[in-house]
Amino acid sequence: MNSKFKSFMETLASKYPGEKIAVATSGGADSMALLNWCAASGAQTLAVTVDHKLRPESGVEAVLVGREAQRLGVPHHTLEWTGAKPTTGIEESARNARYDLLLDFCRANGIKILATAHHADDNIETFLMNLGRGSGLFGLGGLRALQDRDGIIIARPVLDTRRSELRDWCIENKVEFAEDPMNQDDKFLRVRIRKNRRLLADSLDISDDRILTAIRALDRARSVAETSIGELIDQTEQKGSRVQFAAGFLFDMHEDTQMKFFSRVLQKVGGSEYPPRLDSVTRALRELVSDTTVTLAHCAVRRLGNRIIVAPEGSSTSFNKD
Repeated sequence: MNSKFKSFMETLASKYPGEKIAVATSGGADSMALLNWCAASGAQTLAVTVDHKLRPESGVEAVLVGREAQRLGVPHHTLEWTGAKPTTGIEESARNARYDLLLDFCRANGIKILATAHHADDNIETFLMNLGRGSGLFGLGGLRALQDRDGIIIARPVLDTRRSELRDWCIENKVEFAEDPMNQDDKFLRVRIRKNRRLLADSLDISDDRILTAIRALDRARSVAETSIGELIDQTEQKGSRVQFAAGFLFDMHEDTQMKFFSRVLQKVGGSEYPPRLDSVTRALRELVSDTTVTLAHCAVRRLGNRIIVAPEGSSTSFNKD
């Protein structure tokens, strides 16, 4: 393990002393290295594998993780994504299903911390994907080292570690790992970015280190903005799962603040981990200039005169009901 990981784990232990850590372990080099490092750190560690049932060999990979967990002396649990699978948007659907299964497992077992093996290369790829989507500050600030999701802390202890270091560690220490063929499938945007990212450095002298420096700067700016947005959200009227505020309160904000505030309210009410797409938010705000109801990000947003009510999609937008 490297010094950055050790420092992260020391900070995590001081913030959440004595808490168990469930390590999301797919069987790839990244998560296998993380599982080994967490076990070696002295933390109360267990491995959790999600079998998406998307490939015949996925069950074999779960067995691989089980063998490694047994060698390390840590418990291992396999969670299966059952039922019909979507024919489009499979990458996003699989990610959402994975988090739902992992978070439900943590809640059911009284586990406070879920560790994932997102690393520096993942952070760069996510930044470039969001850049291509036209994301603002919140999307370009990158992955978060610590994130509270419905009471479970998602920890990313190797976010400052490169993919190559994790893979090399596994090879040097004879830790067996699996290769996911989906990581080579060009139909996925992330894979295409991964394969072509070197062009930024080779042709434009935009190195990975420079991108990471930009991400860290944007993350700091995002933290400051979130404090301000949080204070604005505290000024709204909240009843049960619904939020209400004056239309003037929203539309008198600076455009950038307005977008961030509205996105955060939608996330809060809709329960999504990620903010809605920028173009969807822009379109909704444009429609809310007059009395109407729009739906996005699992929310129904209704304007009645000078009131705007945001409620979970499918529920009542009357603010007088619980």
